Amino acid sequence: MPKRILQGTVVSAASEKTIVVNVDRRVRHPLYKKTITRSSKFHAHDENNNYKIGDKVRIIECRPISKKKTWTVLTESITS
Repeated sequence: MPKRILQGTVVSAASEKTIVVNVDRRVRHPLYKKTITRSSKFHAHDENNNYKIGDKVRIIECRPISKKKTWTVLTESITS
């Protein structure tokens, strides 16, 4: 099964080797048919502490590293 890759914004980099990434997705409301934004936060492993708040990053699923960390930051940068 392929690993999921998500794109989001770093909202916290206070922990050692861990960042929190906020991922937004747009869905259509089932009753009102309006497009709404849903967001989720993921803890991701950042081995070299390269990223800071506000950076756009891509994360990929990996084996569980700790209780909450099951994502790793992809090394390529996002230009946007």
